[in-house]
Amino acid sequence: MFIFYLVKRVGIFLLIVWLAATINFFLPRLGGQNPVAQKIMQQAALGGNLHVGMQDMVKEYETKFGLTKPLWSQYLTYLADTARFDFNYSIASYPRRVSDMILEGLPWTIALLTVTTILSFVIGNLLGAFQAWPGAPRWLLLLMPPFLAMSAVPFFLLGLILVYVVGFSMQLLPLYGGYTAGAIPQWSFSFAVDVIRHTILPAVAIILGSLGGWALGMRAMMVTTQGEDYVTFAEAKGLKDGTIFVHYGIRNAMLPQATALALTLGQFVSGAVLVEIVFGYPGIGTLLFQAITGSDYFLVQGIVFLVIVAIGLATLILDLVYPLLDPRIVSRSV
Repeated sequence: MFIFYLVKRVGIFLLIVWLAATINFFLPRLGGQNPVAQKIMQQAALGGNLHVGMQDMVKEYETKFGLTKPLWSQYLTYLADTARFDFNYSIASYPRRVSDMILEGLPWTIALLTVTTILSFVIGNLLGAFQAWPGAPRWLLLLMPPFLAMSAVPFFLLGLILVYVVGFSMQLLPLYGGYTAGAIPQWSFSFAVDVIRHTILPAVAIILGSLGGWALGMRAMMVTTQGEDYVTFAEAKGLKDGTIFVHYGIRNAMLPQATALALTLGQFVSGAVLVEIVFGYPGIGTLLFQAITGSDYFLVQGIVFLVIVAIGLATLILDLVYPLLDPRIVSRSV
C-alpha cells in the first residue's frame, strides 16, 4: 500500500516539475522582447555610441544561444537540457554557464534556508505547544504578542530594521555580504567565524518573521488536542505529564503543522530571496536580482526553475514523512 502512495506522490512531483519547466519557458517569451539585443544595446549605450554591424552581432549571438530555431524546437531542446540541469550560457556573463553560476550561490542559500527553516519551525512549535499546555510557565504568554507583530512584517523589512539597529547603530554585526570584503574563501576557523557573523542578521530576520505564525498555529492545535479522548484516557492511566505532552499532544498536533510547512515553503523561499538582496548575501537571491537587472534571460530561467523544483522536492519529502506521523494517511490516500 505504501508503494502506491509513493508512486502517486512521485508522479505529482514530476508533473509539477514539467509544468514549472513549461511555464518557465513560455512566460518570458510572451513579452516578445529580445534579451540578446537588449544586452548589446545596453553595452553600446554605456560605450557612448552605436557599434557598426550591431544587427550582425545580434544574429550571431542569437544563433549561439539557439534563439533562431522555431519555438517548438527551442522548447524540446530546453526540456532536454533542463533534464540535465543545463541552462545554457549566461547572457550578461558570457561565456560563463548558468549552471556554474548557480552552483556558486546555491550552497549559501541552502545553508541559510536549512538553518532558518529548522530553527523557526522547531522553536515556534515548541513555544506554541508550551503556551497551550497546563503547567507551563506563564511568562511564555508574554512572548506571543511581539512574535505575532513581527510575523506580520515582511522578512526584508525586518532585515532593514536589523541593519539599522544592530548593524549601523550598535555596530555589533556586519551589514553586508557573506564575508569580509577582500577575504579569500578557505576552509579555516577564522573564515568560518567570519561567515557566521555575516549570516546572523539575515538568519535572525527570517526566524523572527516566522516564529509567531508557527507558535500561533501550534497553540491552537494543542488546545484542540487537550480535549481529545486519547489525552483524557492517557491522563486516567496515570501517565507522566511529559509523556502525555510529547507522545499524545505534540505528535498529534504536528501533522497540520507539517502540512502548513509544505504550503508556506514558497512564501518562505521568496522571503529569504528578498532578505539576501537586502544584505547582499552571496546566494541565489542576490544572483537572481543581478540577473533581472542585467536582463540575463537564461540565468533567470535557471534560478526560477531550480527554486520551483526545490520547493516541490521539499513538499515531496514532507509527504513521505507524513506516514511516520500518522500511518492512516497512506490508507486514506490510496
